Amino acid sequence: MSEQEKRQFSLSPSAWNRWEACPRQYWLSRQKLPRKTGMAAALGTAVHASIEDLVAVDLTGKEASEAGWLPSEMERVLRARWEEEKVSFHATPRHPDWKEDKFGNARKQQLGGVELLLRHAGAPALHPSVVSVALWRRIQSLVIACEGELRTTDGRLMGRLDLLLADVDGDGKVSGWKVADLKTGRTPDGKLSETVRRQLLLYRDILLSNNTDHPPVSAEGWYTDGPKVYVAEGDSVLEQAYAAWQEMDVTEIPMKPTPGEDTCGGFCDWKAWCPHWWTWRKDSGKLHAGNFADAVVLVENFEPSGAAVIELCEPADEAGRPQPTGVALAAIFEGNAKIALEKLLTDGYQGAVFIGGVMTSGRVWRIGGWCDVLPWSPIADHGDEDLTS
Repeated sequence: MSEQEKRQFSLSPSAWNRWEACPRQYWLSRQKLPRKTGMAAALGTAVHASIEDLVAVDLTGKEASEAGWLPSEMERVLRARWEEEKVSFHATPRHPDWKEDKFGNARKQQLGGVELLLRHAGAPALHPSVVSVALWRRIQSLVIACEGELRTTDGRLMGRLDLLLADVDGDGKVSGWKVADLKTGRTPDGKLSETVRRQLLLYRDILLSNNTDHPPVSAEGWYTDGPKVYVAEGDSVLEQAYAAWQEMDVTEIPMKPTPGEDTCGGFCDWKAWCPHWWTWRKDSGKLHAGNFADAVVLVENFEPSGAAVIELCEPADEAGRPQPTGVALAAIFEGNAKIALEKLLTDGYQGAVFIGGVMTSGRVWRIGGWCDVLPWSPIADHGDEDLTS
């Protein structure tokens, strides 16, 4: 890859975290494999977008003292973004069943985001129904940027900034900038995780590098479930980020994996294309272990009702070639998992199938709408190869 081609790649915090966790996982994420989404991501996107809409809402023609307008506006923009996200969700190749009952949680998270904005403006604990137009205009005046792209001048480092806010002193003059990143996930226990802290510091440092004449800049994680604010502190991470950028040049040959409990034993969107998680599970004695497990199986029989007989497989070699174990189990495919398997069979697929997150605690394995159902297509260490039979 030429230097010019390298410059077309920008390191984002998510790519950086993925690469540090497992270079193979990062490599697979760059191979244009079918994308995956879930309800947590969809909810977070809808909430983020609704906060962006509220920050930009046009208040022209409203009296400064008017109150009672904000709750209906919050509901309007959240519902619009929720429906928009639902369409995107169903258009994503790998998705579970949509859960409409999560809209209540989205309302709660949006309310947390509004509370954090009010807190920044010096008006904490106000119910949206009593927020005046004048107060919201004050919040808008403190927003320097919303949902903006941060990128170093050389294009190598980038990020998506949720909010850049002005801190003001008692005289109303800008005394600092605040990078605020909205988080709709679980509130940290005591302190920010290292990956989130580094993400926030990277946003801060890109901002500093692009603005030589800047006031003091802080970076905070705004957790809407609470809501709570966590300050990210530390030295510049730009040198580390540039060093990672140099190493993250995607090659034609798959990058080396880092098998282990935190990678192969945990969350990874790309297991259906990686033989190493499977061989690690077998070698560590954890194959098919746990109440929710990933497995590679042969579908011996499948009924229109979703009832099936599956045969468990194990890796025959390091390349992930499937070997039947002779262990047959009853299973039931439901929701999107059933639809996915029906499509595979209709298309004539006859090889091993990867199922992710199957519930194994009962006598019958339950493969529900939350599960991945994909052709088992491992990519060997020396490149793409048919290893499914």
